[in-house]
Amino acid sequence: MTDTGAHPIVTQLSIFEPEGRAVPYVDEGEGPVSLVLITDRDLKADGLGVISHYLAEEAGFHVVRIGSRAASDAALSNSERAADAMAVIDHLGLADTWIGGHGFGGTVARVFAAEHIDRVNGLLLLGVENAQIALAPAIPVLIIQAEHDDVTPAANAEQLQATAPERASITRISGADHLFPATHPIDTAVVIEEYLDWD
Repeated sequence: MTDTGAHPIVTQLSIFEPEGRAVPYVDEGEGPVSLVLITDRDLKADGLGVISHYLAEEAGFHVVRIGSRAASDAALSNSERAADAMAVIDHLGLADTWIGGHGFGGTVARVFAAEHIDRVNGLLLLGVENAQIALAPAIPVLIIQAEHDDVTPAANAEQLQATAPERASITRISGADHLFPATHPIDTAVVIEEYLDWD
């Protein structure tokens, strides 16, 4: 099934400035399940807006998307980006959350989980980069993999899953490529909803 999410979702973009750092974020929903998605793209065009809006409005989740600082800060390390995410999470008063992202955002989420394991309920990875970052211990990991992704190919997901097969699972989006969060947002959101909604 292909769904394009034809109508753009307009959300309120906020900026949090911990110690002068301008970190953009979007905060939607108020449900008991919280999910933080990290991206390095403009939050108005990161491809995750429809997924986030569906999870907030239809699934009743609390979803926060966190972008990166200005382009001049492109040399930030993954740990610095994780620290920015933690600053926003603290600012919003989230004691714990699922955390994830698409591609690079998922890599930063893996670093975040490793550095702040006490604040993480689980990892959500939309496509897996080939990064030498071990999965944080004990937490569940949901990997969503596009069938035809040649940027973050299935081999990356399978290799990561093999490091923790008892708690990492892979769900595939048929007929999709690397841009699946934008081209198949509802398919992707439903997978997330069904996995994270334990109630």
